[in-house]
Amino acid sequence: MRSFLDKLYLFSGYLASIFLALIALTIIAQILGRFINVTIDSTETAGFSLAALTFFGLAYTFRSGEHIRVTLLTRLLKKNIKKSQELFALFFCIGFVGYLSYWSWDFVYFSFIFDDISPGLLAIPFWIPRLSMSLGITIFFIALIDDFIFILKNKDPSYEKNVSPIFKDEI
Repeated sequence: MRSFLDKLYLFSGYLASIFLALIALTIIAQILGRFINVTIDSTETAGFSLAALTFFGLAYTFRSGEHIRVTLLTRLLKKNIKKSQELFALFFCIGFVGYLSYWSWDFVYFSFIFDDISPGLLAIPFWIPRLSMSLGITIFFIALIDDFIFILKNKDPSYEKNVSPIFKDEI
């Protein structure tokens, strides 16, 4: 199971990087289109790609220890109090992200049912870009639960193990 989850988080990170490249390609296509008098609407596709990049990148960056964490007070706590604080924070995040995940899937479902189409030059069904948001937030939800279970088993959470050695003393 550990191998599958690690591959899922890595795959999510790869998807995020693909959408980052897609943003660059759509903007380059728009710039080149101006030289040959062809209208290419990169605003909409770049925006959809940005949303996909953001949500697919959540789990990977969380597991890599790259999310911003304010450890000014938590690094001074005793180990058992710090564990309780970490569990509380993760429990709160699991609740919030689970709620967001549920309603994002509902959003995709109703976009599909009502055949919601984007208003730009490209008529893209809204359920397609919203699907990337739902998948990304669900993978992040799984990553949060994964670390919650790690802490319950008295193991170090992934976001502390994977921190760059340069910043290790700040945690």
